[in-house]
Amino acid sequence: MNCPCGSSKEYANCCEPFITGKSLPETAEQLMRSRYTAYTNGTINYIKDTLAPESQKDFNITSARKWAKGSEWLGLKIISSSGGPADNKGTVEFIASYKQDGHKFDHHETSEFRKNEKGQWLFVDGESNTQEEGHDPQQKPQTIIRETPKIGRNDPCTCGSGKKYKKCCGVNA
Repeated sequence: MNCPCGSSKEYANCCEPFITGKSLPETAEQLMRSRYTAYTNGTINYIKDTLAPESQKDFNITSARKWAKGSEWLGLKIISSSGGPADNKGTVEFIASYKQDGHKFDHHETSEFRKNEKGQWLFVDGESNTQEEGHDPQQKPQTIIRETPKIGRNDPCTCGSGKKYKKCCGVNA
């Protein structure tokens, strides 16, 4: 079985050794891929265990588990990465695609990673943007500018009947 992280490697030779604790990721990208895979297979304790200490206080394992189980994981695309075996810091930019409640989402994130004193890569923080498929994030709401003043329900009708707007032309509005 190919690994869910999209590496084209067998799961047993890719993310499984990291998730099961048999070995540590050597790069920030390996940690990122294994964290994605942990979400796909519901191994949420691994997600918690690979968080930097300052990031653990905001982590809710119950919510993360519910979100992971309620999602259909569609794929991971790595856009760029830094943080090799000799580095202490790294970043990974990626897009994780998933479906939830029948809607497809693309989670675009740039994550920061660092090694601890034991040489283990940890997730520190990330800047993210999640877009639902078919939604244009560049499209801004347009402001409507009225050419005439707004007519209130109790204002005199503009047709000149002498009735209130709500009893005349506004009856079906």
